Amino acid sequence: MQNRRSFLFAVGGSAPLILGAMNKSGSAKPVLGSGAYTYEVTHDWGELPADIKYGNTHGVCEDSQGRIYIHHTVNAASESSDSMVVFDEKGKFVKSWGKDFKSGAHGLHIRKEGSTEFLYLCDTKRGLVVKTTLDGEEVFTLGYPTESEAYRPSPDGSKKKYSPTNLAIAPNGDIYVGDGYGSSYINVYNKDGKYLRTFGGPGKEAGQLNCPHGIILDDRGPEPILMIADRANHRIQTFTLAGEHIAFIAGTNLPCYFDFCTSGETVVPDLGARVTLLDKNNNVIEHLGDDSAAHNWEEVRKLDRSAFKPGRFVCPHGSCFDHNGNIFVVEWVEIGRVSKLRRV
Repeated sequence: MQNRRSFLFAVGGSAPLILGAMNKSGSAKPVLGSGAYTYEVTHDWGELPADIKYGNTHGVCEDSQGRIYIHHTVNAASESSDSMVVFDEKGKFVKSWGKDFKSGAHGLHIRKEGSTEFLYLCDTKRGLVVKTTLDGEEVFTLGYPTESEAYRPSPDGSKKKYSPTNLAIAPNGDIYVGDGYGSSYINVYNKDGKYLRTFGGPGKEAGQLNCPHGIILDDRGPEPILMIADRANHRIQTFTLAGEHIAFIAGTNLPCYFDFCTSGETVVPDLGARVTLLDKNNNVIEHLGDDSAAHNWEEVRKLDRSAFKPGRFVCPHGSCFDHNGNIFVVEWVEIGRVSKLRRV
């Protein structure tokens, strides 16, 4: 499927298409996409308290009450060290917590177990996966996978690097942890945190990985499978729950993570300055806010807000659909950025 235009322009092509909405500065909000996939963008969404300054905004999810959770690394200038910030669906600040995740806050997954929701957090700095309540109370922690043969120390005593970036959870509760910034394996645990097996590992062949940065359980088909953002290999791979390669999915450059809409679409934050929408058959629908042709996003991400183009993304790192089909995007920029894409 050919990609549709990722940015709509008014007659003459000189300005974003306007739907009559205004942002905080009084200027019109940009609009992305086309047809049924048209979104009005609010950059810097959410009323962040004065004592919190975002570092790299890495993860985002929504709970059953419509609250939005943002996991960030905390800016050096922030008075508060809280790495988790929670807003209501209108963007009003609710609470914050998570000082222990400062500098390491990364993957963020939410799951309802029985009548209770839990968060699963990846800490790349400390090399941990932590299960918590929605208020940040720790349930259990998974550390270095010493049980795995793939991580056995070498004869000189040195150990493979381990830095988990994201995780997925199977219907039976098994936990699949992607060692994206470490040694490119997927380590599997049962619901209680007991080690089960390891698959993947570094390489370019089918079934091998190079920075399995994001991972999600795809239950849209007859059997649940795993979708993995094989970022440094510039592709997406799918696997059985046993760890066997199924297929490659084209259409992204540097895929970071995934989320599914109730109608079957997938949103993929693509680190190289765009957000990709896939249909239920994994064909590209749109590249939203595409600024990949600029080729300087790695430098722009270090700059001030004035360098960020309205309606264009710099480094999309995490994203999720909310219960209304709107999309939240968080970016790997030094001063953080949260954008809401309201479906219109």
